[in-house]
Amino acid sequence: MSHKFIDLTSSMQRTGFANSLIHTLLTFHLPFCKFHVNHFFCEMPPFFQLSCQDTRTNEIVMQVAAQIIIICAFFLTLISYVHIIFTIFKIRSSQGRQKAFSTCASHLTVVSVYYGTIMFMYLKPRSTYSPEIGKIMSILYTAVTPMLNPIIYSMRNKEVKDTIKIKLFSQSNHLNKILLANIQ
Repeated sequence: MSHKFIDLTSSMQRTGFANSLIHTLLTFHLPFCKFHVNHFFCEMPPFFQLSCQDTRTNEIVMQVAAQIIIICAFFLTLISYVHIIFTIFKIRSSQGRQKAFSTCASHLTVVSVYYGTIMFMYLKPRSTYSPEIGKIMSILYTAVTPMLNPIIYSMRNKEVKDTIKIKLFSQSNHLNKILLANIQ
């Protein structure tokens, strides 16, 4: 394993641990007046709404940490895609370039949904926070985004495409027969 990879991985783990520790310690110092969390799992903004005390410090720390972590992760991803695109341009066959760009485009869609929902969730002011929107965004970046990759990549498989076409065609023929029988 390369030394760069180990350094990058360990720095990400340390950053995640430090971020979690800071937010946990700050949250433990809050007095809570309410006991019902209006959320699917423990996100910080819903916890802030349960506190009897001003949570401005927690919110500022969350905003700063989110900006640093999200922007760094986004730019690392962006830099890797720039390298990938330059590598794709070096492919001699147009068919190979098209296939590579197609793969990148589908993956970029998933990455855009992921970063878009996270940025929407964490990089906005408290005054615009809505529990319902927060729940939807959380589901998007924790459940929907991880499910998109296998779906997108399986749809690129010729056998899967052919099977879906056969199933859809047979269902449409079956529905046409039922409709025709009901008309007569």
